[in-house]
Order: sequence, then C-alpha cells, then structure tokens
Amino acid sequence: MNDFEHATATTEEQYGSPTYAWYVVIILLFAYVTSFLDRTILTLLVEPIRETLNITDLQLSLLHGFAFAVFYVSLGVPIARFADSHNRVKLISAGVLVWSVMTAVCGLARNFTHMFLARVGVGIGEATLSPAAYSIISDYFPVEKRPRAFSVYQTGIYVGMGLAMIIGGYVIAVVPSINMPFYGPMEPWQVVFLLVGLPGLLVFLLLRTIREPERKGMMVDAEGNTTISFREVLSFIVARRGAYGYVIGGVAAKSLAFYGVAAWLPTYFIRTFGWDAQTIGLWYGLASIIFGVIGINTGSSVSVWLRNRGYSDANLRICLGAEACLIPVGILASLMPTPELSMMFYCGFIFFASFSVGCQAAALQEITPNQLRAQVSAIYLFCTNMVGIGFGPTFIAFFTDVVFKNDALVGYSMSIAVAVACPIGVFLFWRGLKPYRKCLDLAKQNYASPSTH
Repeated sequence: MNDFEHATATTEEQYGSPTYAWYVVIILLFAYVTSFLDRTILTLLVEPIRETLNITDLQLSLLHGFAFAVFYVSLGVPIARFADSHNRVKLISAGVLVWSVMTAVCGLARNFTHMFLARVGVGIGEATLSPAAYSIISDYFPVEKRPRAFSVYQTGIYVGMGLAMIIGGYVIAVVPSINMPFYGPMEPWQVVFLLVGLPGLLVFLLLRTIREPERKGMMVDAEGNTTISFREVLSFIVARRGAYGYVIGGVAAKSLAFYGVAAWLPTYFIRTFGWDAQTIGLWYGLASIIFGVIGINTGSSVSVWLRNRGYSDANLRICLGAEACLIPVGILASLMPTPELSMMFYCGFIFFASFSVGCQAAALQEITPNQLRAQVSAIYLFCTNMVGIGFGPTFIAFFTDVVFKNDALVGYSMSIAVAVACPIGVFLFWRGLKPYRKCLDLAKQNYASPSTH
C-alpha cells in the first residue's frame, strides 16, 4: 500500500442541494451535446467532402478519427492533472471556446491538410471536457446516485450525434453554395461547419453560472498532504491493474466497434441503399437520440436495481452484458437486404451500445480517490478514444479500401469490426470482475465518500 493511502481526508461530507447538483449536470450535458455535435458532424458530410477535397475513404477516416484523437488523447492526461488541482469549470469554459472556433474553421478548409489541422484543434478543445466533468459530477453526487448522474451527462453522446445527423442533413438539403466575403465560394457542407460551431458560445455563457464544487473523497498521507505526484498516480493504477486494465480494455474494444460503425453508417446507407444525406440524417439522428437516451437511462436503472440487491460490481456486470448483446445485432445490421431491416438492427445496436455508458464512467470513479479522478478519467479516455475514435473508422476503411478494394462493401467491413472487437471486450470485462470487486473493497476502506442513505 502506498504512503498516501494511510488516511482519508474526510468524515461526513455534504453534497449540497440536489436541485443545484442536477442543474450542473444539465449544463455539462449541454456542453457534451455541443462537443459531439461538433466532432461527429463530419460523419454525414463524407461524400461532399470527398468530392470537394478530392480525398479517399482512408484519408477521410484519418480526419474523422486520428486527426481528432491524436491531441484529444495525448493532451488529456496533462489537462486532467491540471483539473485535479485547479478550477475545473474555468478549464471546461476555455475548452468550449477552442473547439467551437476550430469547428467553424473546418468549414474554411480548402484541402486535406487544412481540414486535418482544424480537426486537431477540435480535439484539443474537447480534451478539457470529460475528465473535468466526471470529477465535478463526483463532487456533487454521493456514490449511489452517480450512475444516474453520469448517465444523464453521457446522453450527450447520442443527442449530439443525433442532432449532427438531423441538422447536417437538413442544411445540406436546403442551403445552396454561397459567396463568403474575403473567402469566396463555399459549399453547403462548409456552411454546416460554420453553423454548428455557434452553439458553443451559448454553452460558454451557461458554464459561467455554475460553481466549482468542494472536493470530496480525498486521500491523504501520514502527514496530511493531499498532493499526489504523477508517478504516484501511475503507481496507484499499476497496483490495481487487474481492475483498471480489464475495465479500460473492455471499453476500448467496444469503442472500436461503436465509433467505427458510427463513422461509416450514413455512408453505408448512401452507398448501399441510395439514400440521400437528408434521409439518413433524419433516421439515424432520431435513432441515436431515442434509443441512445432510452438505453443509457435503462442501463443506469438496472445498475441501481442490481446494487440494491447486493451486487457491488453492478456497473461492471452491466458493461459485460451490454457488450455481449452488441455482437449479434452489430454483425447482422449491415448484412440486411433492406434499409428498413438494417435500420431496425442499428436501433438495437445503439440501444445496447448506450446501455453501459453511464456505468463505465461510474465504475472507474467508484474505485478512484478524488484527486486522481480527472487523471484516471483522462487515462481511460486516452486508451478508449485512441482505439475507438483513432482507429475505429480507419479499421473499417482499411478493409474497404485495401482488403475488399470496393467502396460498396463498406457494410461488410462494419460487420467485421463488430465481430472482432466486441468478443474481446466481453472477455476482458469477464476477467475484470474479480479484481474490480477487490478494488471496491479497498475504496470503501480508504477513501469512499459517505453515502446519503
């Protein structure tokens, strides 16, 4: 046991007004919706961007994944270390401004390099959000209420993706090419990027209305110090590698399948069934919002139900079961003979993908002391997003461009991604159950925040 685990920093802690705590979650949810709107809008714009910039599927996958993820994940840990000892609300506010401006800059791109650099900027800004948000939410809610709070926050993934599809499809259909002063002709897809960058300004103002919470569940050493070096952070994780490694690995495997499929799903419907961008944008957008929100909130409710029946590892059990359900629906979805059947299976895919999202975040926060939460979240996001966002779209593009050498077979590539990644994730979650339960016991003994029961 490390020296800094010998004592706990708190006794009875108050979480304040539940109403205000939920207000904070809603504002952070708005920020998350905006971030996913900005990062995923490119998904619907594949064909017009390919035509305008004259690039391949593989290059597009790099724009969607690697360009965004490289700094999103590499800056996540140092930003999170800052968040664990400084004002988290101000950090998120600065990030919102950066990613909103850089999203608009994507609309000014004239070639692959310009777009790549702008997507890097979006990733840098968005790297500030989730590690700090997870830490803030943990300081506003006791442990038994965190799965629900995290689930509400994480609905931003599906609402943001859905709005990106719906708004993007509509704008492409109704907005003509325009002449921008000092720039020249702009295609409809470029106008879309300019428009979706605007909501971030409203989110920035809303963030100014929330307070930085008092930190709770702190670890201290024998001398009463709460400051922890990054070496000690890594030592803490390595000592619990059986829990952290398997949980993060399981989520990373799921992320490869989910983000890969999400990136190419509109293109699959356009190429395979001849749908236009507005049609697939509407249907995919509605499916993401409806089934994503239902799935994520159902998952958190089941987690609470299991916890109340004595399953302390309820969050991890939810992750295992949900990823197992992804395998059949994810493989079959892009093999269906009609668009209606395919979309039906994708609704199931979205439901099961979202089912465990709130539980993933809560599982790690539950075994992590306060001053490590943002950093552990950043390491978690580094691994899962590097695999999911960084390589998921490219994994599918590789099979389409290099193995099949046929753009029309993107659906087969999507099925392969699910068939390869999700069984690995199920195995890792299963292996992680026992070490995770041991970490839960350690957390309760050393640095758990008090319950409100």
